[in-house]
Amino acid sequence: MLGNIIAVEENEVLVKLNIDLNKVQNLINLMVIMEDENKKIIGEIINIKDGIAYINLLGELQNEKFVYGVINKPSFSSVIKLISKEKIPMIISTEEFIEDKHLYLGTSPIYEGVKINVDVNDFFSNHFAIFGSTGSGKSCSVARLFQNLFAKPSSIPYRSSIFIFDAYGEYHTAFEKLNEVVPEISFKYYTTNVDETYEKILKIPFWLLDTDDIALLLDCTKPTQLPIIEKALKLVTIFAREEKLVIKHKNDIVARAILDILTSGKNPAQIRDQVFSILSYYNTSELNLETPIFQPGYTRPLKQCLLIDATGKIRDMELLMTFMQKFTDDTLELNLPDGTYKYTLNDFKDALDFALISEGILKSEKIFDDTNVLKVRLHSLLTGNYSKYFEYEKFVSKDQYIKELLSAPNDRKAQIINFNINYVDDRFAKTITKIYSKMLFDYAKELKERATIPFHIILEEAHRYVQNDNDINLLGYNIFDRITKEGRKYGVLLGLISQRPSELSDTSISQCSNFLIFNILHPIDLNYIKEMVPNVTTEIVKKLKTLQPGNCIAFGNAFKVPVFIKFEMPRPAPSSSSCDISKVWFINKR
Repeated sequence: MLGNIIAVEENEVLVKLNIDLNKVQNLINLMVIMEDENKKIIGEIINIKDGIAYINLLGELQNEKFVYGVINKPSFSSVIKLISKEKIPMIISTEEFIEDKHLYLGTSPIYEGVKINVDVNDFFSNHFAIFGSTGSGKSCSVARLFQNLFAKPSSIPYRSSIFIFDAYGEYHTAFEKLNEVVPEISFKYYTTNVDETYEKILKIPFWLLDTDDIALLLDCTKPTQLPIIEKALKLVTIFAREEKLVIKHKNDIVARAILDILTSGKNPAQIRDQVFSILSYYNTSELNLETPIFQPGYTRPLKQCLLIDATGKIRDMELLMTFMQKFTDDTLELNLPDGTYKYTLNDFKDALDFALISEGILKSEKIFDDTNVLKVRLHSLLTGNYSKYFEYEKFVSKDQYIKELLSAPNDRKAQIINFNINYVDDRFAKTITKIYSKMLFDYAKELKERATIPFHIILEEAHRYVQNDNDINLLGYNIFDRITKEGRKYGVLLGLISQRPSELSDTSISQCSNFLIFNILHPIDLNYIKEMVPNVTTEIVKKLKTLQPGNCIAFGNAFKVPVFIKFEMPRPAPSSSSCDISKVWFINKR
């Protein structure tokens, strides 16, 4: 017996110890049982001062099963004992390990040799977060976690789909040889290094992007820019297809734009120049600068009807308007693309140019200022290296594209799909992760049988992407917040890995159910974790400051109580080690 209870507070019991502390092991963080005739209460020793042990209450033993949470408090007559090492697993782990149900994480640094296992369903059926400062062991522990998952000798998670967005290209070395351990497992790797010759370069079919995706791609800031993008998408369905199939639509679009210019009230020279500009770039076999216009007694090409006479007027203005009206057709409708045909970034550029004209960019300086920025950003995208990520050679539907992502080179299922986004800037990397996450979420929502193809989206350096940004104001939602709120029922789960949790979206953090928290020192992050993350006590926050690399405190749905875990080093390790300064600096003169 350790001693006698001298005080019972809200969630803490004070025990006057009756043992010689110099002759026993360190008692801090050990678990005790407080037992009387009616109840068995479990607690953890969190501090010892002046011979008094401060015990934090954790739960109860009911029918020899641990139940987290305490309703009844221990009585002052309770017998207090240390829990034997053999019984500890029923509190901090699983009493037995079932290969197709449990996942081994690591060992207890408190109880040597005790393995920490979690229920696979409890952990991976929920969003999770992994926090820790640089050098705390996050990357190595993430690699070890998935290596353990995919190294099960008998139960193979063949139908798992883990998408890792790798901010530094660290995980390639950790996972590329998984199939040497379990031949049925396949690792697939995409890179954003456009100069790479032996790896697959990340490429997205541009025709699979919708209005919201393109708004993010062009870094839109105002909701008024969205109708322009939507109009361009409707126009690209016309301009990117064979003329003989859509010539009526093209004629209607061109004629209406010219009619707008003819009635704009601008001076004749401006009208002439703008009509010439449109018909030089946007024309059909039936409507172009050389199209003959018939009048009684003679015929002239359209361009001659734009001549300005000696009085400074376009004499044939009414003739031109009557001629253009013949090409308009009020029965025609423009529809958004349905993903059944291919168009390119260049096709969209042509459509956007025309959308800007048809939406009145030539009539209003305000409209020009709000919308011409889209044209400038699209031009920068087209002329830069980032355009290569949208150069997809063959046509694929969204279903086919996702199936290709999930297919390994050996035609088997790929379980880990690793996107190395180290070679693009943060803004573009953020856009890429959002586009892919939204595509996977939409795909999962459209499945006939809900949650039959689960997707796990792992975001390294998540604070760069999962932010309280402008998406809510621009689009009405943030895709990561939407996934954390709705994704579980569709089988789309997020894993957020970050060294700066205070910079993450509050909504996304609030929806995470499991946490692995490594050493954290920054006071803002510590305070944020205490305020935002459930079940975090002041004692846990204090412990976070002194954790050794590779050690974490884990808690959430998958854990019965907050528990210390020591992860083994992964084999092989990710490429996440610090620069070896002494090796780089020094030379041997001998």
